[in-house]
Amino acid sequence: MSTQGKVIRCKAAVLWKPGAPLAIEEIEVAPPKAKEVRIKIVATGICGTDVKRMDIEYFSQFCPIIMGHEGTGIVESVGEEVSTVRTGDKVIILCIPQCGECNTCLNSKNNICTAVRLSEKHLASDGTSRITCKGKLVHQFIATGTFSEYTVLKEISVAKIDEGAPLEKVCIIGCGFATGYGAAINSAKVTPGSTCAVFGLGGVGLSVIIGCKAAGAARIIAVDINKDKFAKARTVGATFCVDPRDLEKPIEGFFLDMLNGGADFCFEVTGNTETVATALGSCHKDHGVCVIIGSVGSWNSTINISSHLFFSGRTLKASVLGGWRT
Repeated sequence: MSTQGKVIRCKAAVLWKPGAPLAIEEIEVAPPKAKEVRIKIVATGICGTDVKRMDIEYFSQFCPIIMGHEGTGIVESVGEEVSTVRTGDKVIILCIPQCGECNTCLNSKNNICTAVRLSEKHLASDGTSRITCKGKLVHQFIATGTFSEYTVLKEISVAKIDEGAPLEKVCIIGCGFATGYGAAINSAKVTPGSTCAVFGLGGVGLSVIIGCKAAGAARIIAVDINKDKFAKARTVGATFCVDPRDLEKPIEGFFLDMLNGGADFCFEVTGNTETVATALGSCHKDHGVCVIIGSVGSWNSTINISSHLFFSGRTLKASVLGGWRT
């Protein structure tokens, strides 16, 4: 029996208050409105951003909320004026879409749409939600909410993909892989023959290594305090792996000596505020570029960096979703 135009009752993992475990609840998902689509979620990734936000007291104002923003699924139904997808299409969910009309979208130097900034309230663009649970409005993390069997999104928040794409694998392209790979390709603009250092070898860090290799980097140095990650790092392109605890000097000095002034490109992918200064100090003092990827520390963390690191030609910059205009 067709579900189009009807409320769908399904399961979702709901966060009722910060720090609490997610609760599997029955929710009601209303039909999509104009320029919206309703998606049957097939696969979702768990991003570090989801995990960090769930423990922040500031987040209580958005509870109950469905977390998750790396997802793939199948279009169940579409609202009026939807033209880019249709029922049955396989799609990747885009946590940072572009409207293509606001002043930031029309500026080629960034990828954060003004309309997306509004999704920091974790609601639809009209300030409401298509999802309820136990009679209460349910927020959707970054207006997505992929920890659910169904969700409703803006049309611009989905991208149609190949019919044969394995949804359980490509879901991380919606954030994790795109963030790391794009940080190397788009944000740092890694150059052929260069030397890169990647601090943190989780999924995003490994994606940075893949991006550096694709860009033609000659040396890719992987840094982590967990040696169990070194084998995978080498598999995807790392040419050298190091645990800073094995060094007789701070790793900044190690890079200074090993690379005759530091790495051409450094990537901070641990989310640790202290590592930002370390990664910046590991860059070549005259032309090194250090890229901070994603969220660092807690919601309002402070990064302490010695001013002497900027008395040179180093550059420190941020990268969100790898700079992709989805």
